[in-house]
Amino acid sequence: MCRLNVFVAAFLLGGFTSLSLAQNFPARPIRMIIGFPPGGGTDILGRIFSPKFGENLGQQIVVDNRGGANGLVGTDLAAKAPADGYTIFLGTAGNLTVNPSLYKTPFDMSRDFAPITQVANTWLILVANPSFPAKSVKDVVALAKGRPGGINYSSSGTGSLLNLGGELLGMLTQIKLVHVPYKGSAPSLTALVGGEVPLSVDTILLTQQFIKAGKVRPIAVLGGKRAPMLPDVPSVSETVPGYDVTNWFGLVIPGATPAAIRARVHSAVVKALASQDVKEKLLQQGAEPVGNSSEEFGKFMKAETERWARVIREAKIKVD
Repeated sequence: MCRLNVFVAAFLLGGFTSLSLAQNFPARPIRMIIGFPPGGGTDILGRIFSPKFGENLGQQIVVDNRGGANGLVGTDLAAKAPADGYTIFLGTAGNLTVNPSLYKTPFDMSRDFAPITQVANTWLILVANPSFPAKSVKDVVALAKGRPGGINYSSSGTGSLLNLGGELLGMLTQIKLVHVPYKGSAPSLTALVGGEVPLSVDTILLTQQFIKAGKVRPIAVLGGKRAPMLPDVPSVSETVPGYDVTNWFGLVIPGATPAAIRARVHSAVVKALASQDVKEKLLQQGAEPVGNSSEEFGKFMKAETERWARVIREAKIKVD
């Protein structure tokens, strides 16, 4: 009986502690970990919405860049942070749904993190060297089927979402697309412009200047719909129904964080993403704000994790 009383007391104390944390939250600045160095896409996006996010919470959001190991260093740090609401993690599709299938991680995404919201989507695009004869996805498919060795395409690296988007396109159209990895988008696009590869997958934000200069030709946007900044460029889904690949960003929090705190964080960030000022700044960076419910984001992450695990397995993608 004595042990039972101790257990009940501990249970009640834990409940009161969580309630107290939630009632006083936030009492100090909140750290938002980003798994990449300053100046990158995730960092820029985070710094766009974090001031309004912090204003809505009544506390400053401090961006903490922890680059390394393709985002794994920052993800692991966030996973091991106290579940008190004062550490959140801004991750990419790669951090949150691809890396677990590529690496042996010291954390479990479904156990160690709770979803807050999908922050934004950015558009990816398939582009070609101007000398490449194909001008559409249909042309690429027809050309590839006449080439037993397949057609080369470049990306910023093995296991990147750009790489996976290319592999998925090959699978759904039953053609052979041969991945040529580079160490970053800059060398990948330089290789495309120089004619080393005929095709490349990258973000619209980085390819726009090359498209405007006529150095590369847009073939199709990888998302399920056309991009507002390139309305005349079709989406892959117009030729390949069901194809939809976007690079997205999402906010998660240590899994054991009290529900009331998670709700406060969710409300503040969704309100920030809905503000006109934040919307305009994100769109200027080629990002479309989302701000869905935690439940919707959780289901989305689960589906994305399963999809990319299947692609990685079937394409036999391995990283060093």
